[in-house]
Amino acid sequence: MSVQSDDMDGGWPDSLSPRAETPRSRPNLVPAPAVPSTEPAAVPVLNIANILTVLRILIVPLFLVALFTGTGHDTGWRILAAALFGIAAITDRIDGQVARKYGLVTDFGKLADPIADKALIGAALIGLSALGDLAWWITLVICAREIGITLLRLAVVRRGVIPAGRGGKLKTLVQSLAIAVLLLPLSGAFATGGLWLMYVAVALTVVTGLDYIVQAARLWSRTAKSR
Repeated sequence: MSVQSDDMDGGWPDSLSPRAETPRSRPNLVPAPAVPSTEPAAVPVLNIANILTVLRILIVPLFLVALFTGTGHDTGWRILAAALFGIAAITDRIDGQVARKYGLVTDFGKLADPIADKALIGAALIGLSALGDLAWWITLVICAREIGITLLRLAVVRRGVIPAGRGGKLKTLVQSLAIAVLLLPLSGAFATGGLWLMYVAVALTVVTGLDYIVQAARLWSRTAKSR
């Protein structure tokens, strides 16, 4: 006859005994700490980059007033017009750099920045042509290129984004320099130099426009094949 030990629970082995699971034998289940949410905060529309963009838009009518005051060729007013144009052109450089450096890129900025640029350049070109200081064909070529590329950009935006190249930035820089020189009441070699600088700007405008069209066509064709 076998005698059951008092340490046995009705014949159950120790490893299977219901009393074998004690608080000491159970794993220490500690709930994992909650992970805090790290979603980026929304960028406010009212930031320094957008303020500079709006300032550039507001300068455009002031620039036109200074350009056309009097006969349109008064020395003081032309210097003021050139100064206003220069300030607006500088803000174009600053607001983009500030937006990218400090993460202040917004949908409003993406829309307003190119509008401000084209309004400033277009107003200056049309104003100079209206005053007889710049041939109308130059104004028409540059304005047609800017309007056409803007429409093309809207047409391919759902298929992809074509990044701005160095040629486009150089084009804008040369355009701004040429306009600034033509706005100043200069004569002789300086005036001639400003006109030749504008010819270079026209060439860059056409070349970069054609390059953008080629890139847009490749993007359209590539996305069409992938579908």
